[in-house]
Amino acid sequence: MDMGLDGRTVIVTGASGGLGRAIARGFGDEGANVVLTYHRAEQDAERVAKEIGGRALVVRHDLADPPSTAAVVRATLDWTGRIDVLVNNAVVWGSTDPDQERTFDQVPDEEWPAMLRANIEGALRLSRAVTPVMRERRWGRLVHISSSIATDGMPGGEYYGAAKAALHGFSRSAAFSLGRAGDILSNVVQPGLTRTDTNAAITDAAGEQYSSQAALGRLLDADEVAGPVVYLASAANTGITGQVIMVSGGT
Repeated sequence: MDMGLDGRTVIVTGASGGLGRAIARGFGDEGANVVLTYHRAEQDAERVAKEIGGRALVVRHDLADPPSTAAVVRATLDWTGRIDVLVNNAVVWGSTDPDQERTFDQVPDEEWPAMLRANIEGALRLSRAVTPVMRERRWGRLVHISSSIATDGMPGGEYYGAAKAALHGFSRSAAFSLGRAGDILSNVVQPGLTRTDTNAAITDAAGEQYSSQAALGRLLDADEVAGPVVYLASAANTGITGQVIMVSGGT
């Protein structure tokens, strides 16, 4: 199938590893020009760019820093003069201290609002920034990467789940606005627990329990999630918009 992505420009946030790496490589395989954003792992992002080849640009992006959003858009337009696809994949996880076993009501006020704001506002801010370019060309694709935590829940995932659920509401309403401005589509991909190159500890610990609930009886790997993301963001997708697509192996 011709995805119609050859020569188009795609921004993938959080592309230095994990699911973002697989998504970026998927677009590269389709001949797209791929902008890979990273927060701290510049060397990892550069390695992904080398895997893609000469059609990759590495740009730093901080979800919590509005000026960095403008810098990503400016660098992309300076590079190719167009923005066709945005994949909102980057996240801020919040505290990762394993010794801090806190319930959501015990998380200090200086932590949880910042995590919510970075994840929600960061994705929405970049979506707002690229939309005028898509409206002008009357073509574009937004794909927001969510999580099964948004609908299934998980102890300790209250604020992360809330942030991801917010993307569902935004994408659904944005689809109506964008669809009236041309061939511009907005969707959410909601993965379950997925094997990536960065989460072996998590999948080793929880993989068996999770896969026992899946129709396929196993975890998906990152490439299996990246495929649907690339399709939804492609010219081959002409009618799917405003949807939340579960890609979880049937959980």
